[in-house]
Amino acid sequence: MLCPPSRLHASRRTLALAAVAGTLLSAPFHTGAAQLPGARAPGAPTSLTPDQAAARAIYKEMVEINTVDDSVGSVTKAAQAMAAHFRAAGFPDADMHLVGPAAAPTKQNLVVRYRGKGRGKPILLLAHLDVVQALRSDWPRDPFTLIEEDGWFFGRGVSDDKSMASMFVANLLRYKREGWVPERDLILALTADEEGGSQNGVSWLIANHRALIDAEYAINEGGGGTLKDDKPQFHSIQAAEKVYEDFTFTVHNTGGHSSVPRRDNAIYSLAQALLRVQQHTFPVELNDITRPFFEQTAKVEMPSLAAAMRAIVANPGDTAAARIISTDPRYASMLRTTCVATMLHGGHAPNALPQTVTANVNCRIAPTSKASQVRATLERVVNDTSVSISGSRADRSDGAPVPVNATLLRITEQLTTQMFGDIPVIPTMSTGATDGYRLRNAGIPTFGVSGIFSAPGETNAHGRNEKLRVKSYYDGLAFLYELVKRVAGPGTPVS
Repeated sequence: MLCPPSRLHASRRTLALAAVAGTLLSAPFHTGAAQLPGARAPGAPTSLTPDQAAARAIYKEMVEINTVDDSVGSVTKAAQAMAAHFRAAGFPDADMHLVGPAAAPTKQNLVVRYRGKGRGKPILLLAHLDVVQALRSDWPRDPFTLIEEDGWFFGRGVSDDKSMASMFVANLLRYKREGWVPERDLILALTADEEGGSQNGVSWLIANHRALIDAEYAINEGGGGTLKDDKPQFHSIQAAEKVYEDFTFTVHNTGGHSSVPRRDNAIYSLAQALLRVQQHTFPVELNDITRPFFEQTAKVEMPSLAAAMRAIVANPGDTAAARIISTDPRYASMLRTTCVATMLHGGHAPNALPQTVTANVNCRIAPTSKASQVRATLERVVNDTSVSISGSRADRSDGAPVPVNATLLRITEQLTTQMFGDIPVIPTMSTGATDGYRLRNAGIPTFGVSGIFSAPGETNAHGRNEKLRVKSYYDGLAFLYELVKRVAGPGTPVS
């Protein structure tokens, strides 16, 4: 999932600005972030079936190919490696396409078509191959080596998104070995630059090869199961997501000698602006996905949260209920648009008044709002003409969230009960961004569902020591194998 681009180096003036602003803006807070478990993750199999072993080998191969968006990473290399598996399995060249911008040779996308009986539009299986930067010096292990230890897989991308990508590849190869012919075609798209970068694979495919990926709907990342005390609590299907937008706050000043301070200091002006953003709370914005999400989640949450969830659904203006829900970071950002300062730059010399300072404010915008509206709100909240606010993303055009495809929802519910017990399946809105919104913009409904379960915060995706439970990987592999067969196979109603 998309995160702000990592910056590997900071100048001394940036660090000085951060220290000053941190002093100005400091206040007691509680993140509520889950503590990452250090104990053995239960349930890992002691031996693997041939199909599990084949999937693990593909997973290992993917993780150990560096696909970071920089000079050392290559999505193309990973796409070529996967294409070799499909070619060896007998997929015709006409059904495999390694395509992408000519100016970006390391960012080619792989599209593979698994032929069915042609009864209905295809189903698209989407996963991205690129990963977030991982510095070897930050990790206790090589981030580009798949490590299995104490019931965990470790490595960059083991959670986001090479787990799901490898499952799709392994399962399509298994279908081919078994000779299964679905009612409709399946399309697998393994893409570049979901995490950032200038050559997003989904956008490029939509603009240049729409026919290769056109489908009734797509199955994507963004969903999955939640564990509580190592037991399944609920299974979510992502049906909506916030949109990512970075706003740049800039203050210019004539500067001068630091021995003659003035009140109109650019750093102070920016710090005050950021403090106002910190203190602002956007209004609650429920939609056709988050409203039933809170209704259903109330059935499995602790009594105080459950009561607040039911109250907020009944009255989105209930500030007391919103305050209770907001004590849990998992749910707080599902209530509303959020904006947070993430980067600071400024000043040019330790003995000079700053002439230019900037901050990045990262916003995750609810489906019922637009970037232009959020920018206008920030300008109103800051209320300082010396602070300019700019953003580059156009207003979203994917429209209001749509209900989950009825067949996909029904089969997900059936499989969830069979594999994980009597727990609810709940449509959800992702607080992070995926490439799903790009497909929705293009008229291809997209739903995140995986069968991969984890406790809140434990995978540390995008962070140091990213991991995934071994059991969860093989559970997701089995779940997606059956899910895709049932939604595309014989006996399934074709809409």
